[in-house]
Amino acid sequence: MLDAGINAGQHEGGGKSLEIRRFGFNLDHGGVNGGLKVLVDGVGQNQTTQGHGQGYLGSLKSLTPELIEEATLINGPFSPEYGDFSGLGVVHIKLRESLPDTLTLRLQGGSFGTWRGFAAASPRLASGDALIAYEGSFTNGPFLNPLRYRRDNLTGSWTRHLNEHETLGFRFIGSLSGFYSSGQVPLDEVSKGRLDRFGYVDPNDGGRVQSATTSMYWRHEGGKGEMLKIDGFIARSLFDLYSNFTFYLKDLIHGDGIQQHDSRLQEGFNAQYTRPHRLSQRWQALFVTGVNFHDNEINVGLYSQEDRVPIALTTGAQAHVTNEAGYAQESASGFSGRLILSAGLRYDLFRFGIANAGLRYGGRWQPKAALAYTPSHRIPITLHANYGRGISTADARVVIQHPENPRISTTDFYEAGASHSEGRLSISEDFFLIDRSHEEVYIPDNATYEFKGPSRAYGFESKANFALTRRLSINGGLTKVANAFYQRTVPRIYVVSAPHFVANAGLTLSAWRGWSGSLRLRAINHYRLDDSDSSVVAGGHTVVDLGVSRRIVRGLDFSLSIDNLTNRDYYETQNYFQSRLPGQEPAFRIHGTPGYPLTAIIGLTFRLGG
Repeated sequence: MLDAGINAGQHEGGGKSLEIRRFGFNLDHGGVNGGLKVLVDGVGQNQTTQGHGQGYLGSLKSLTPELIEEATLINGPFSPEYGDFSGLGVVHIKLRESLPDTLTLRLQGGSFGTWRGFAAASPRLASGDALIAYEGSFTNGPFLNPLRYRRDNLTGSWTRHLNEHETLGFRFIGSLSGFYSSGQVPLDEVSKGRLDRFGYVDPNDGGRVQSATTSMYWRHEGGKGEMLKIDGFIARSLFDLYSNFTFYLKDLIHGDGIQQHDSRLQEGFNAQYTRPHRLSQRWQALFVTGVNFHDNEINVGLYSQEDRVPIALTTGAQAHVTNEAGYAQESASGFSGRLILSAGLRYDLFRFGIANAGLRYGGRWQPKAALAYTPSHRIPITLHANYGRGISTADARVVIQHPENPRISTTDFYEAGASHSEGRLSISEDFFLIDRSHEEVYIPDNATYEFKGPSRAYGFESKANFALTRRLSINGGLTKVANAFYQRTVPRIYVVSAPHFVANAGLTLSAWRGWSGSLRLRAINHYRLDDSDSSVVAGGHTVVDLGVSRRIVRGLDFSLSIDNLTNRDYYETQNYFQSRLPGQEPAFRIHGTPGYPLTAIIGLTFRLGG
C-alpha cells in the first residue's frame, strides 16, 4: 500500500497481480472502475483486453525492488500526459540507470522456505551509465498446498551522453515466474473448522508468466530550458492462469477449473516537447505538448481445465487494440510564484478489433485544469484546486459483441484543499468528488467486464509528516470515503467491494549509529460486499511491519524485516459469490485470501567499488 490511500491485496498465490482498491472503488487488478495507471520509464503496464482482467497489472512482478529510483503519484487524472486507465490516479515508476556500487550482492532467507538473491554490476563509464542485474526468489508461503512461487528477473540498462545536450538510453527487462495457489477459500468453512485458513480446495490453482520488454529513449535539452523526449518500446508476454473460483458449482465431476490464457505483442512510442517562456514581465509559463501511440496484438482465451489440462475452449479471440493520442498543457506562474494556473486538453482515439468479427472505434476529449494560490509567503499555506477527466476502455470482446454499449467510461475528478509546510511539519488536507459515467461489472462466462451505470463517491484525505529529530520522523495519512453509490437509484444502491477508510502511519529512523529502519502501520475498515444486503461485509484489519538494517563493516550490511509483527489473522482480499463444495448445496458465501502470519526475512548485502 502506497502512502496515498491505495489499498492493495493479493488475490491468490503470489505471482498474480494485486487487487487494488481506491477512493471507494474496486479497480480489480488495476484497470476497471476508473483505473490506476502505472508506468515504468514511460512504458504503460496496464494490459487492455487481458485474459484475467481489463487493465491487468501483473507485469509489475518483473520489477526488482533495488532498481526502483522513485515512484511519483498523481492523485487523479490531472495530467494530460496520461490517458486510458488514469481515472483514479497515475503512478510513474523510474528505474535506476546505475547503482552507487560497482558490484552488489544480496542474499536473503527466512520463513516458509523463502530465499532470495540479487546480484548487480554497474561499471563506471566515461560518457554514460550501465547496469545489469539479476533477481531470483522462491517461497512456499504458509499454505498447506505449498506456493512454490519461483521468480527470475533480468534487467539491463545502458545510457550514453552523446554530448552536453543529448542522451540516448536502452533498457531490457525479462521475467519468468511460476506458482501454485490455494485460491480464495470459503470463509464459512474456515469458521466451522472444516477448512484451515491456509487450506485449499483445488490444488492445481496457480499460473505461469513469461515476459520481455525492450525500450529506448532519446532526450535533447536546449540552451533555453526546452526539452524534446522520444521513447519507444516493444514487449512480448505469455500468461496462463489456472483458477477454480466456484469449485463444483457447475460440474460435480471435473470441477469448475478454468485456464485464462493471454499471449500478446505490444509496441508503442511517446514524444514530448516542453518549452519554458514568459507571458509577460511578471508571468512565467511552461508549455508541454506530446503524442502517444500504443498497439496491442492479443491472443486471448478461456478454457475449462482439470489438473491444468485444457478440456474445452469456452471462448477465444484474436484481438487487436490500438490507441493514438495527443495532448497539450500550459502552466503559468505569477505574483512572485504565489499563483499558479494550468489548463490542458487530451484526445484519445481507440480502435477495437476482433479477427473475423469486425472493427469499432471510440474516442474521448479529456480537459484538465488546476489552480494553486499562496496568499502570503510569510504564512506558508497554499490553497489548491484540481479538475481532470480520465477514461477507461472496455474489453475489445465486449465492444465487438455489444456495439450498442458504451466503449469508454469517463471519470470526472474534482479535488480542493490546502497544504502547509513550516520547519519540521508538513500537513495537507484534500476534499474530493468523483463522478463516473459507468461502473464495470464482471461477466464470468467470458471473463470480461461490461459497463453498468453512473456512480459518485466523495470524501477527504489528510496527510502529515513531522521530523521529531534530524534522524527520526513520523508520518501518517488517511483517506475517508463518506459515500460511494450508483446515481439515480431508488432505493439507493451502493458501490461495494472497497473499504471506505484507508490509513497508514510510519516511524522512520535514518542513519543513527549505523542503524536505519522503519515501523509501518496499515489499516482498512470493514466494507460491504453485496449491494442489496448490508450485513454481508468484508472484515477490516490493522497490520504492523518492521524493517531494520545496519552497516556491519564497510561493504557489508545486515537487514531484518518482520511482516505482520503482531501476528494478526486477517484476509488480504474478500469477495462474495456463489460456490459449492462436494456434498453441499450451492451457496452464496464470502471467499478470502489469507494474509501472511508473522514472517521474518534476514539478509546480507555485499558491496564493492562504492
